[in-house]
Amino acid sequence: MNKSCILLLLSLLVSCGAPALQEYRVEVINTYPHDTDAYTQGLFFHNGKMYESTGQYGSSSLRIVNYETGEAESRVNIGDSYFIEGSVVLDDVLYVLTWTNHVVFLYDKDSLTYSATKGYGRQGWGLTTDGKQLIASDGTSSLFFMDKDLHVQRRLKVTMNKKPVYYLNELEWVNGKIWANVYTKDYIVIVNPETGVVEGRIDCTGLLPQSEYTATTDVLNGIAVDSSGRIFLTGKNWPHLYEVKLKKK
Repeated sequence: MNKSCILLLLSLLVSCGAPALQEYRVEVINTYPHDTDAYTQGLFFHNGKMYESTGQYGSSSLRIVNYETGEAESRVNIGDSYFIEGSVVLDDVLYVLTWTNHVVFLYDKDSLTYSATKGYGRQGWGLTTDGKQLIASDGTSSLFFMDKDLHVQRRLKVTMNKKPVYYLNELEWVNGKIWANVYTKDYIVIVNPETGVVEGRIDCTGLLPQSEYTATTDVLNGIAVDSSGRIFLTGKNWPHLYEVKLKKK
């Protein structure tokens, strides 16, 4: 077998081993109110309750939200010197990242009572869990798998079409995959947690109609999936929370 045939065979083997990127679009099932003062950083369900952490210096907060009304059933306002980011519950502890303060706050998940502050060596962006460990993003193309004491156990590089995906932001663990908002983009990537390869991309273009944008409307950010598998999406200072389903393109 000559050299050109060998190279062709190798390329075919590589392409066969890499599944094609699956493209999706979203179809809106229901629309609910969302607080336009909520600069959404973290969004998730735990035991049937929707939790939301919101950013901006001077207006960061932690909330348990009635998603049907958009009203906060419980709320804690964070000090003016902190910019709150992603959040998640693991082993009944509510973890809340800060953007550049290099600390993580711990709260009681039911009462939202503060319990501790832990040091954190990176910027805080998104946060989720697979039920055993914490998974965080820092705005780069990396995801960090950590134990409950925030010790990094593994670092995963995320790639799409063999290129790094930067600005990984809000995260959600969905059916064994990691869904990630990509900051400033109108799509969500579906990441294989073992390889870091993006296996799917969810196009959310036009989810919030341009006619509803105001001077304070910001980017798509916020993914929450409840125990029944319903998917909820929103954005920073958006007026709506959307329940959606995926359609293959």
